Amino acid sequence: MPEPTLPTQQFVQVKDIKDGIVYLKPSGLRQILIVSGVNFDLKSEMEQELILNTFQNFLNALDFPVQFFVHSRKVNVDSYIERMRAREAEETNQLLKIQIAEYAAFIKSFVDENAIISKTFFVIVPYDGASLEKAATGFLGALFPSKKKPKKPGEDVGLQESLRQLSQRVTEVTDGLSQIGLRAVPLRDEELVELFYNLYNPQLTEKKKLDIARQK
Repeated sequence: MPEPTLPTQQFVQVKDIKDGIVYLKPSGLRQILIVSGVNFDLKSEMEQELILNTFQNFLNALDFPVQFFVHSRKVNVDSYIERMRAREAEETNQLLKIQIAEYAAFIKSFVDENAIISKTFFVIVPYDGASLEKAATGFLGALFPSKKKPKKPGEDVGLQESLRQLSQRVTEVTDGLSQIGLRAVPLRDEELVELFYNLYNPQLTEKKKLDIARQK
């Protein structure tokens, strides 16, 4: 008899999400910021050097670890194609009808041959109490605390103090990135839930979007 499989929730170290804060199991606080991008290649050589130096100074000034995370996803245009086909069916002008059909066919053919990737940039700001570790490698390493030091926010300075310390770190990161011309905004509860859902269910997410588009 095969052994029963464990639910996915047991492998996710997120205990709660409240007021834009990720509470981890058994302890730890995280706040995730979504960051705007900058087209580095379009900058002049002097501007590029200034950005690199400013970013280096920003990192050197931090006395706590942060993690930069890039979420890459293949863009699904199925819902867009279906809307184009619905528009084609409603069009009474025969010439426009043909043009819409050709346009939809071109988009589908182009995407099939050339995958379109969307990238979203995040910064993860941690707080684990008085005892801090060096930054771990990888997205999950920064997002989840090390099991070697199960310090709970509240054991040393209290939950409110931990939240205050985390808020100060977020402000420091936000101000530092703004000097480079990058805008960083903390994710809200629903956005955090959607991010985790997308990370753990990428295929289901695309199917869900397609189902929703078909219902419209």
